[in-house]
Amino acid sequence: MTGDAGLVGPAPVDLAALLAGVAHDGAGAVATFLGLVRDRNAGTAVAGIDYEAYGPMAERELRAILAEAAGRWPDVRAAARHRTGYLAVGEASVAVAASSPHRAAAFDACRYVVEQLKARVPIWKREHYADGRRAWVDGRGAG
Repeated sequence: MTGDAGLVGPAPVDLAALLAGVAHDGAGAVATFLGLVRDRNAGTAVAGIDYEAYGPMAERELRAILAEAAGRWPDVRAAARHRTGYLAVGEASVAVAASSPHRAAAFDACRYVVEQLKARVPIWKREHYADGRRAWVDGRGAG
């Protein structure tokens, strides 16, 4: 996806735009992932999360991941978006969509993009806890 908002930035996640970006007449399946800010982490109440990214590097790496997915699954079209800034509980932080003629490839490509994004794209998160504390957390291993 290459819309005005870019792949990484403060604009809200627009799942409809992602779906439109992967739509084509040969798509018999579309798999999506939508990551939301949850209200607890490791037993601690969370009020929200700050996401920060090194924009140019994050965009470049996410584009590389999408290109890898296209290379691994030639019939798949994939798109992704990750927000930055402060997000409250329940807000969407990341979305991935993958379309394919068949469901298996759509699921596989969607999961690949999500897992690679979490592992490789330079996006950091600082949780804001209900008790007023804040802490940087490693989101790479979180499921």
